[in-house]
Amino acid sequence: QAQLVESGGGLAQVGDSLRLSCEASGRTLSNYNMAWFRQAPGKEREFVSMINRNNGITTYADSVKGRFTISRDNAKNTVYLQMNNLKREDTAVYYCADRQFPPLPREPYEWEFWGQGTQGTVSS
Repeated sequence: QAQLVESGGGLAQVGDSLRLSCEASGRTLSNYNMAWFRQAPGKEREFVSMINRNNGITTYADSVKGRFTISRDNAKNTVYLQMNNLKREDTAVYYCADRQFPPLPREPYEWEFWGQGTQGTVSS
């Protein structure tokens, strides 16, 4: 059974860093465009970042641009989200998702397969 499993969340302080991982099993990530989304309490799920499977082009939400970096290691079948200079408003459950073919929209419902999420909490 195919799965995407996120890990690396936890408790951090403002200004700290966290590195999230999304490991695939039963699924070859190199065949997919990958994205990270997040959902804060009481808010809708929102786009964070994506990486194109063919050319490696990355895209970020304005709120994380310059602080977060998405990357992938196809040999490890894993995609990462490096989160630096964390802010309290980064507190959310973070999800990875994939989509096989373009276009690559930012709307969560357009992405095809999801992990269960990992909680990241930033405190001051």
